Amino acid sequence: MQAQALNLNYYYVLPHIIVAVTGIMSLLFGAFNKKAHRDLVFINLAGIFTAGASTWKLWNLVTTASQDGVGKSLTAFSGMVVLDHMSLAFIFIFLIVAFLGTILSLNFLEDEDLSPEEFYSLLMFSTVGMMLMASSGDMVMIFLGLEISSIATYVLAGYRRKDLRSNESALKYFILGSLSTAFLLYGMALVYGATGTTNLESIATAIKQGTNLVTSQPMTVEILYIGVAMLLVGFGFKIATAPFHVWTPDVYQGAPSAVTAFMASGPKAAGFVAFLRIFVIAFAADTSFELNATWTSILQVLAILTMIIGNVVALSQTDIKRILAYSSIAHAGYALIGFLANDWTSVAFYMLTYSVMNIGAFAVISVMAGKNEQNTELETWAGMGFKSLGLSIALLIFMLSMAGMPLTGGFMGKFLVFKTAWDKGLSLVIVAVLNSAASIYYYLRPMVVLFFREGNEETPAPLLSWSAYVTILLALAGTFYLGLMPGKLFSLLEAARDTVALVR
Repeated sequence: MQAQALNLNYYYVLPHIIVAVTGIMSLLFGAFNKKAHRDLVFINLAGIFTAGASTWKLWNLVTTASQDGVGKSLTAFSGMVVLDHMSLAFIFIFLIVAFLGTILSLNFLEDEDLSPEEFYSLLMFSTVGMMLMASSGDMVMIFLGLEISSIATYVLAGYRRKDLRSNESALKYFILGSLSTAFLLYGMALVYGATGTTNLESIATAIKQGTNLVTSQPMTVEILYIGVAMLLVGFGFKIATAPFHVWTPDVYQGAPSAVTAFMASGPKAAGFVAFLRIFVIAFAADTSFELNATWTSILQVLAILTMIIGNVVALSQTDIKRILAYSSIAHAGYALIGFLANDWTSVAFYMLTYSVMNIGAFAVISVMAGKNEQNTELETWAGMGFKSLGLSIALLIFMLSMAGMPLTGGFMGKFLVFKTAWDKGLSLVIVAVLNSAASIYYYLRPMVVLFFREGNEETPAPLLSWSAYVTILLALAGTFYLGLMPGKLFSLLEAARDTVALVR
């Protein structure tokens, strides 16, 4: 009877359960069989495929429920878990990131003789945290998912334990994450104090009515404003927007490339979906004290700052991992435009394309940088273009896609975000287009060094591992598919757009 009241529908969280169990199985299997490195990869991949299949089943279930008029979303665990197309679309993105991250890390762990069972289980636990963030209907659940994902990722960043750069990366990531957590937790507590609830839809109701739902007294607007400001800062650290991007390039540079590829894609997308859940569902309700207008104005300024600082500082970088780190900051600014246009489908498509091309680029870097990734300075790549022609061309394609060149996924992602925002009258699209044009310079600079700078002819070409080879091929296929044939995915997302209960 009590279970019915709580609506403990475990089927709605089946993908989360499958991924969590896969993480536990990887840990246990590896503990009893130290030579089962490749078996662990297959366990992870099987878990990801099964979770993907169950997510697709849930997607169809939500579609049917929407068409039958049951509701725009399904809920479980007393509203703590919300199942809608937005949450499921982002869960697919996290599973794709985990899939590519698992394959890419295989040879990295073997070559450096690192423990595989802990790595793969941490990868799965981080993915579960991100999935929880996407499907949360309550701030408490968002915080729980954030912590599960973050703690696992801190450890992954410092996984190369004997490497000082990796240690520094983990420490700085931990400090940044702790700051983000502190701001988010205080912000959530203040919002609860003002509204009397942590449920996102109930917060929207309280703000509309201007009443604390517990005391039935008029809401203390100042407390709500301070809470929203602290949440903005917390999410700013989480998705690395300016001026909260400090140390992000250091973290990216010091972590192993396989980990950087994962944490630059998955946790960033998770930060965006949690940001969307809280701000667009809970705080977008029209009120007499214009909360919505205030935070959208602040976000517009942050988006412009993020694009400009990310791109301008990237122009002066000489380390390829730092270039991509500042590039990721600029991309957060582009994605914020989709956020401001109140269009989750364009943000989801953008994060998918960014994740695929970003992981592909880091897969190339993991090979070109050599053993222990000592050669990440661009000058050390001089003259390597013709020695590693395939890798160089792959890197060129990923860089062009990030710059937004036609026929690639990056172009379609930017096109969708910019068009949606332009249709809604957001003039900051002009700033975004100018920034995107300026970014071409630093995206093409590695090609100049690879093909037009003279290097040491005796330097051997880097050895391409099969795991990096497969990852690069899959990322290339994804980049071209999203750029050349996005129609079916567009249609799917368009059909799902109105089934998410966004308030505005």
